[in-house]
Amino acid sequence: DWGIDVPVEGAEGKKLYVWFDAPIGYISSTKEWALREGKDWEPYWKSDDTKLVHFIGKDNIVFHCIIFPAMLKAEGTYILPDNVPANEFLNLEGNKLSTSKNWAVWLHEYLEDFPEKQDVLRYALTSNAPETKDNDFTWKDFQARNNNELVAIFGNFINRVIVLTHKYYEGFIPTPNDFSDVDQATLTELKAYPAVIASSVERYRFREALGELMNVARLGNKYLADEEPWKMVKTDPERVKTQMYVALQIAAALSVLAEPFLPFTASKLKKMLDNSDKLTWENISEWDELIPPGHQINEAELLFAKIEDAEIQKQIDKLEATKTANKAENKKAEPQKDFIQFEDFAKMDLRVGTILEAEKMPKANKLLVLKVDTGIDVRTI
Repeated sequence: DWGIDVPVEGAEGKKLYVWFDAPIGYISSTKEWALREGKDWEPYWKSDDTKLVHFIGKDNIVFHCIIFPAMLKAEGTYILPDNVPANEFLNLEGNKLSTSKNWAVWLHEYLEDFPEKQDVLRYALTSNAPETKDNDFTWKDFQARNNNELVAIFGNFINRVIVLTHKYYEGFIPTPNDFSDVDQATLTELKAYPAVIASSVERYRFREALGELMNVARLGNKYLADEEPWKMVKTDPERVKTQMYVALQIAAALSVLAEPFLPFTASKLKKMLDNSDKLTWENISEWDELIPPGHQINEAELLFAKIEDAEIQKQIDKLEATKTANKAENKKAEPQKDFIQFEDFAKMDLRVGTILEAEKMPKANKLLVLKVDTGIDVRTI
């Protein structure tokens, strides 16, 4: 009896296949949102200016590429999906995710165990996204991506730039002198990254886009490591002004380019650079100078913190406990005796009785006196 009746004469008793009625829920939810927000829902589903994209899992490709578009086209006034990017499956520690079996990472528990690390989870999931094949989320990989990439590459670069700027120039952006070939090459490479990252995002290659973002941080780390301003400041302080200026341009670029992937981190970085109102995704490619000389930045804040082995082991132990509990729940009890033949069973006289009365037995703490009607007689047990 469950399901939506087929609204066609002669189809009484028939139900719609779920993939005919379920997709309409996408439209209904848009209507509900628009009603709540005082907006018009129709342009989102009917305007030629709208770009409709379906983000789905690979098991739903046929429904979002054939059945739902066919329904939209048949109705006549709806636009069709512009693209249907489909991911494959993400497993957890070698097993399929299952909320019913508690084989999952629950967001509220994650935030309790890893406060202020929303972006770390975003980073781990995006960099390991199952875009072209099934992938596996493991806590060890999560730890490695945080410690070896976010902390050691991104966070390390930003911290060095901010700290050195305050140490050498009291937080003011220095005025550069003559740019070397290395400086020019670095700034030219930096200017190309917004378009590179945007291209990957527009092609739904989010893992690739995130990798390019980290390449910006690597560019900054390599530049500082090669130029060594902490050594150069002793012999050529004027040269260091240019070095720090170039490094700060990279930091400013990261504050904008990180927004789609690491929004909390980007917000912190913009606050440190005190440059939040000027640079945006829309105009970053138009700026020849992302942060100008004479601008004063704020003190450094810790963007990422190292995750210790004990924190990761706690998560692994939690999943192991879940696995043990699932095995115990699914374990079948072994029969204690051999099976009897039906003839033996038929010799038994089994009856269902009705309990008429139940009284506490005198001088006993755990016994009751029951009066039971067996259908033949009434007995006291």
